[in-house]
Amino acid sequence: MKVTLDNPAHAPQPANAYYSQVARVEHADGSALLFVSGQVAEGATVAEQSRGIFEALDALLRAHGAALTDVVNIRTYLTDISRLHEYGAVRREFLTGTAPTSMTFEASRLFTPEALIEIEVVAAVPAR
Repeated sequence: MKVTLDNPAHAPQPANAYYSQVARVEHADGSALLFVSGQVAEGATVAEQSRGIFEALDALLRAHGAALTDVVNIRTYLTDISRLHEYGAVRREFLTGTAPTSMTFEASRLFTPEALIEIEVVAAVPAR
């Protein structure tokens, strides 16, 4: 097993240098698990921020040869759980295959004060 921590050059960069965007855990058969750090995005609404987050997640996954269809687990943090329907509508636009395992939480505050939502994912990449 090989572990690589990465901030792909052609994907959104971390807010600071104290964490990596992607942890890639490669198995002997060439398959891998990708652990993608929680993402936040700009926007005035949960829907706008969700869309930006899914676009960032897509770029980070693609930098490692994966796609949103490879997501097997998703964790979502909302500052107001009553806005879940706004997030859900955007999520259905981006995650169109079999639904991954999922946990959704309400959090009083997130990494940046203006963030209404933060999302992290795990993706399973098959051997090539």
